[in-house]
Amino acid sequence: MKIIVGLGNPGKEYEKTRHNIGFMAVEKLAEIMDININKNKFNGLVGEGMYNGEKIILVKPQTFMNLSGTCVQEVAKFYKVNPEDIVVIYDDIDIEFGKIRIRPNGSPGTHNGMRNITERLQTQNFPRIRVGAGRPKDGQQLYEFVLSQFDEEEMKIIQNSIKNAADAAVEIIKNGLLKVMNQFN
Repeated sequence: MKIIVGLGNPGKEYEKTRHNIGFMAVEKLAEIMDININKNKFNGLVGEGMYNGEKIILVKPQTFMNLSGTCVQEVAKFYKVNPEDIVVIYDDIDIEFGKIRIRPNGSPGTHNGMRNITERLQTQNFPRIRVGAGRPKDGQQLYEFVLSQFDEEEMKIIQNSIKNAADAAVEIIKNGLLKVMNQFN
């Protein structure tokens, strides 16, 4: 079983913002896997299905970004999975815009949603797919930047990145993390 979590903020006003890259990637993954993310439980929206012979749980926490760990902890406890079977997809300002990086573990860095997840799971040892969201412009506050929407040119690039992140999650399920890291990083 794999649990794939996309981080973001609930609500229409956040739909196409940098901080919702994780939501967008999990929605793309739901299309690929033909899974409906429509159950409201564990403080999130959840979809369950089978893919490549494995049970897959897709999750979009609805707790707002900074409390994402609440949902992830509840899902992990209910399904009795090890942290290594939870893949988190999220935006990262420390990666070049549009690039993706896959890691088996690591610190949350400046990302408050990831910080909350590592605190709630009491480990940093779970895979993550990080998508480069760009950097704030001079004088722009970080929270303003991550809650800003993409311009038209950026959206073209980020849609490709979201597809790559979803494809990477599919490959993790099919071929394992190490092979995917070599392929996508």
